[in-house]
Amino acid sequence: MELSISEEIVLERLRFLLEEEVIRRFAATIGHRALGIVANAMIVWRVPPKDVERVGGIMASFDEVTHCYERPQRPKWPYNLYTVVHSHSRDECRKVAAEISRKAGIEDYQVLFSEREFKKTGARI
Repeated sequence: MELSISEEIVLERLRFLLEEEVIRRFAATIGHRALGIVANAMIVWRVPPKDVERVGGIMASFDEVTHCYERPQRPKWPYNLYTVVHSHSRDECRKVAAEISRKAGIEDYQVLFSEREFKKTGARI
């Protein structure tokens, strides 16, 4: 689709909408599968609670990490820090996990791969 206005005008209007708090942010979604990014891994980490803030900061600093969040540990599930990595292959995801492990000093982790992608939608308010 093509607009009959310049890029400069579009950006000006977006800035106005942001300033007036009509919108909070403007973003684009990329079809990652079309780009060959077909491996999606959730890496679950067992991190001592006292180290979660420090380790989470290290993990989140990796460009390959798209999500990094803490969840409570459970009796049968000791993992409390989660990172999500997308890559061109499962081996690449495993290599990223190993590098994160080395840099963060956390050796207790599992790499879980998604098998199928279901429909994604944005937040609806």
